[in-house]
Order: sequence, then C-alpha cells, then structure tokens
Amino acid sequence: MIDRREFLKLGGLAALAGGTPRWLGAAVSASTAKADYTLHIARSLVELAPDHIVSTTTYNGQFPGPLIRLKEGQRVVVDVYNDTDVPEQLHWHGQFVPVDVDGSAEEGTPYIPPHGMRRLSFVPGPSGFRFYHTHRAAGSDLASGQYSGQVGPVYIEPRHAPGAYDREIFLVLKEFDPFFSQGGDMAQDFLLPRDADPALKQRGETAMQASLAKGQPHGYEVGYQSFAINGRMLGSGEPIRVKPGERVLMHVLNGSATEIRSLALPGHAFKVIALDGNPVPSPVEVPVLWLGTAERISAVVEMKHPGTWILGDLDDDDRGHGMGIVVEYAGHHGKPQWIKPASSSWDYRRFASLWAKPGTPDDIIEMTFAKHNAADHGFNRWTINDVAFDMAAQKPMYSLRYGKRYRLRMHNTSDDIHPIHLHRHSFEIASIAGRPTAGIVKDVVMLNGYQTMEIDFTADQRGLSLFHCHSQLHMDFGFMALLDCA
Repeated sequence: MIDRREFLKLGGLAALAGGTPRWLGAAVSASTAKADYTLHIARSLVELAPDHIVSTTTYNGQFPGPLIRLKEGQRVVVDVYNDTDVPEQLHWHGQFVPVDVDGSAEEGTPYIPPHGMRRLSFVPGPSGFRFYHTHRAAGSDLASGQYSGQVGPVYIEPRHAPGAYDREIFLVLKEFDPFFSQGGDMAQDFLLPRDADPALKQRGETAMQASLAKGQPHGYEVGYQSFAINGRMLGSGEPIRVKPGERVLMHVLNGSATEIRSLALPGHAFKVIALDGNPVPSPVEVPVLWLGTAERISAVVEMKHPGTWILGDLDDDDRGHGMGIVVEYAGHHGKPQWIKPASSSWDYRRFASLWAKPGTPDDIIEMTFAKHNAADHGFNRWTINDVAFDMAAQKPMYSLRYGKRYRLRMHNTSDDIHPIHLHRHSFEIASIAGRPTAGIVKDVVMLNGYQTMEIDFTADQRGLSLFHCHSQLHMDFGFMALLDCA
C-alpha cells in the first residue's frame, strides 16, 4: 500500500522520464507492419479509491485493460509485450482461434517470454462480447494468474444490431486484496433448479465427512478485502450519467478469479439479450443479474426511474467494500440510494428456445467431478473421473473426431457451483438436472452443486482444447482436461 501523493508522484516521474507511453499509439514491431492493437503486461499501480491504491499486474498500466473492438471475419494483428520477469499467457476467451493464438500453455500455445513479445494474428469470431485475460497457473501465489489485474473486454462487432438502444457501456467486476482462509462452503441457493441428485450428494458428503473425521481442516478458500467495478470502488469513480427514457446496453463481465457475482439497480430491470456474447432465443427482463466467474451478460436497461442509485452487488459486505457504481439521472445529485430487490433466482432456462429441442449427439462423454478435501498441502484437490490434471504430463483425456457433435454429461459430486469453460468452442445447454432445454449457447456455465448438466458442442477446432472449471483455485489444483480433435 502507498498513499495517493506517492502514487501521483511516481506517475508524474514516469511520464517525464518516458514521454508518451508506447501503448497510447499503434506499435511498430520488428516487422514494418503496424499492429492494430498493442498490449503491455507489467506491474502497475491501480487507484481503487483516493485512499486505496494497489500494486498488481495489468494491461497497458490500467484496470481493466483497454476495450478491444474487432470486426467479425476481419483479420487483426496484436502485439503483446511482456514487461515482467516471468513467462505469460494471454487467452482470447470465447473466440474460435488456433492453438498457437488461444493462450493456453496446456494446449501448446507458446509463452510470451519475460521482457519479450509475441505478435498475434488471427481472424476474430464469433461476434459479441468476449474478453482477454492471463492464463498462468497461480497455485498459492495470490499475486499471479487471475488474482492479478490482467482482464480486458473484447467486443466483436456483429453483422446485425443486437437490439434497439441509445448507448452501451462495459462494466468489469473484480475483487482485489485476496487472502486465504479455511472455512466451510458458503450456501448458494440462487441457482435454479435447486434439487440435488441424492447419489451425487451422498458421495460428496461421505467423502467430506471422512476427511474431517481424520482431523483434516476444510481446504483453503480465497476471500477478498476490496471490490471494484471498472477499477474503482463504489463512490470513488465517475457515475454512470443517464437521461430519463434512455435505453442503455450494459455489457457486464465477471472478471473474478474465483467469485460468483450479482448485480441489481433499484427500480430498474435488465432485459437480457445475450449470454457470453451469444444472443438468447428468449430475451427476458430480470431484476438481478448473476454471473459465474468469466461469464458475461449483455442486457438493455430502460432508464425510467429518476434519481441517484447504486448499481451494485446484493451482498451488503461486498457492496460496502466497493462492489458498486453510482447511476445518476440528469438533474439529480443526491446521496446514492440502495434498495434491496425482492428475492429472485437465476435460471438459464428462462432464456431458452420455447419450441426447439436439444439435438442428437454423435457421442456422449461422461464426466464426474470430485473434491478431495485439503488433499494437496491444505488445498482441495479436484478430479475429473478420479484423475487430477497433471501439469507436467499434460496428456489428452479424450480424443474427438472432427465435425462430430459431442455431449458432455457432467456430474458434480461437490456442493460447489462450478463455472465450466471449454476453450475454442461454444456449447449449447442440453439439460439441467434432467430437464431438457435448447438454444442457450455459451462458453461458461454454472453447474450447481450435486447436480448433472449436459452441454453439446461440435468438434470443429482441430488440435487440443482445454476444458476446465474457471475458478483459479480449482483449475490450478486438478480441475482441467484436454480434448484432442484430429
């Protein structure tokens, strides 16, 4: 921690010494062609509030990283400089890109070397709200991986407008100042359907009781002391200024390393038009948004309740420590108000097609996820079909045939909600807790505790694709698998 005066002095000295930072203009690499975008990975200071400044790793000295707007199908060149002392990976989350660009060492993407650079050239797609972030394993290092500030939004312009709106804003939700704790799991009853599979629950609870009976403590979890939207704690940044009658398209990204986030705006509703950048078959208004780690929601909010309001998390403690932003109507300058919305839940099926049915897969892959409490030096070890991912061997778990439709039938024997992510593909939710659904296309989905979910995808990306829980704490301790498409 340093104070504001020292932070500003350091910033002024850097500007005087270096002139205009290289990332403010188009960069020129070793070749003669100019890059469309340039990103620098480096340690920097982020002012969350005037009295709260943190040191973290960022893109271009800011949090979040700069918004990158691309056009679907139009090739882009991005120069990525690594100004740190450790190798880095930059993952283009949600895009269908080759292995050497995707940004996963497990798949074989080359590292960006310390004090080196990589030039990336790829064709963006699919359209919609994507993002980029680091893909380094953090393990017990809470300054590394997704615990850092390496998160930035990407918007790939669609060929058709996503809906009628007056303007759009991007909101990146993120926690800072992480710490380890050893406690029980927090109940998460917002996600529907809630009914647990008795067999999965018995297996999970039996394993946990056996571990505790041996005197093992609960495995390490991660908590946070500071919370921010777009890098500013509630009340410290500029408000979102609106006019009555405006239709504002909000693109919301949960940039957390481990946390599920909620978002509400008193007196207003969110008309969800896209999940993870993909248009939903049934746009529906909801009072609260819920986002697992790495999920994105695009929703239109009609400004029809004048006042000065707090757009923030439902959790009073998290919101009180920064997870919110002020929405200010023209002509209103009073104290921002928070009114807790009525109890609500989150159900992906609300946005599904009303008539379509899930397609027939060519093959079904059974996956069972399990937690081994405090089994790895106090950390929980996670397995898929009783196998924890081996970072050294990195052997594929499944071989796929190009062009075939696969169904992943995922069984969760823990009470944790897992944000499941598949690289270089989108998938369709086929069923949740035995209830068929169709039309919801995503790249991250929350799998409820003690439940089974089925997701379908077409193996149309050759090479290795990484499948994992997007919680940094889970993926680093075994919750990953490689799929190999020949």
